[in-house]
Amino acid sequence: MSIVVTGATGRLGRLVVDALLDRGVDPAEVVATGRSVERLADLADRGVRVEHFDFDAVPDTVPWLSADDVLLLVSGSEVGKRVPQHGAVIDLAARSGVRRLVYTSAPAADDTTLIIAPEHAATEALVRESGLAFTFLRNGWYTENYQPSFEQARATGVVAASAADARFASAPRSDFAEAAAVVLTTEGHDGAVYELSGDTTWDFAEFAAVAGEVLGREVVYRSLTPEEHREALLAAGLDEGNAGFVVALDQDARAGLLAVTTGELGKLLGRPTVPLRDTLTSWSR
Repeated sequence: MSIVVTGATGRLGRLVVDALLDRGVDPAEVVATGRSVERLADLADRGVRVEHFDFDAVPDTVPWLSADDVLLLVSGSEVGKRVPQHGAVIDLAARSGVRRLVYTSAPAADDTTLIIAPEHAATEALVRESGLAFTFLRNGWYTENYQPSFEQARATGVVAASAADARFASAPRSDFAEAAAVVLTTEGHDGAVYELSGDTTWDFAEFAAVAGEVLGREVVYRSLTPEEHREALLAAGLDEGNAGFVVALDQDARAGLLAVTTGELGKLLGRPTVPLRDTLTSWSR
């Protein structure tokens, strides 16, 4: 039996592979896949099987995926292309007869207006239709999504956003990766849909206060209107599409869509999730 991880060259996929090895999984039982296998060379040196795998060119069969395997489908990064890409991987998994497919989805994917949710909801539907045993990891917000805000605070003493006083139940990406490793290596998760988020919430005023403390300088939160935020992002070099996407996410946050704390991430980890202060402190060094 192997544990196969897609997107192992990405930030989450790589952390999952590291978490599997940290849990004592035999490296020979881990298959790390990605478009650029040269970026996985260090894992190969540790005994992990590395394989080229491109979501845009999924073959009919692969020799490294079989009926006893568990497959982690880490959602693709190309917005607008995810459904056909994920569908091709799901079809490959079904043809291979994998024992279980684990998919990294989005919060409340099939019951939310969150801008990123539709492609995840469509993928979940494809998984259910495939007949495969599955687990959905509906990952909440990564604290790392706000590292640019922290660097802005370091450089200017200002954190700017159009989220008003919205709250965020974030946790670092490593917490979500560790939870995925738990699900991949233990039983009892077939058919489970886990809503994963940080144990506690924060807003941008608190983010600015903590950033100021760990940086040793005054940091203030500048609350912008959506249009002001869009203009600031364009001035910083973002294109229209990405600027609009960032602003839309802040409006989703204002609607409370990123503030849900379920406790399920901490339960899988067997410990509290890493709080905001600890993550920001690690960035300050």
